[in-house]
Amino acid sequence: MKRNVVLKLSGVARHYGQGETLLTILKGADFTLSSGEMVALVAPSGTGKSTLLHVAGLLEHPDGGEVVVNDRPCDGLSDDKRTAIRRGEIGFVYQFHHLLPEFSAQENIMMPQLIAGLSWKEASERAKMLLDYMRIGHRGTHRPGELSGGEQQRVAIARAVANAPSLLLADEPTGNLDPETASYVFDALEALVRQSGLAALIATHNHELARRMDRRVTISDGKVVDF
Repeated sequence: MKRNVVLKLSGVARHYGQGETLLTILKGADFTLSSGEMVALVAPSGTGKSTLLHVAGLLEHPDGGEVVVNDRPCDGLSDDKRTAIRRGEIGFVYQFHHLLPEFSAQENIMMPQLIAGLSWKEASERAKMLLDYMRIGHRGTHRPGELSGGEQQRVAIARAVANAPSLLLADEPTGNLDPETASYVFDALEALVRQSGLAALIATHNHELARRMDRRVTISDGKVVDF
C-alpha cells in the first residue's frame, strides 16, 4: 500500500529568549512522517521533544523553515486556518488525559465532533464505536474520576481521533501508567494506527514501546536524527 507523506518539516528552527540569551531548541530540523507509520521520538528531557510536537501540530510558529501538513505549507496561513487544520487533521494525546471531569467518557469524545459541526446523534454513535474499539464501551457513561488511569488514557486517545485526523501527535501518552497498563494502552493505540492509516509521532521515554514502532528518532544538536 502506498504511503502518503502526511507531515514534513524542512529546516525548522525554534528558539526562545531568556533574558539577553537566545536559547536555540531546533536548528534546521528535517523530518518526514507518512500515513500508517508510527515513529517514536526518544530524547532526554530538555532537548526539544515537546517543542517539536508543538511546531508540528501548529501550536507554535517556527522561527525558520517550513511545516507542511498533507501537502499544504502552513507557515503563511492565518491563525484561523491553522486552527482549522488542527481541528480537522491533527489529533493530540498528552501524558495527562485532560478529560473534562464533569462529562462522561462518551461525552468527552463527542465534544470535538460537536465543535466540528456533527449532530449529537452522529457524534454519539462515533463515540460509542470508538469506546468499543478501545475496549471500554461498558465505561461510556462513567466520568473520568470513575475510570482507571489506563481507561482515562484510552478515552483521551479516542477523543484525539474522534474527527478522523490524518496525523496523531502524542507526548508521553503512557508516561503516567504502570508498565502493564502502558503496554495495554499502547496495544490499543497501535491497533488504531494500523487500522486507520494514521501517521503517528509519539514521544516516549519507554524504550520497550519505542522498539515496537516502525522507527525511532531523537533530537541531537537541534536536529532530528535516527536513533
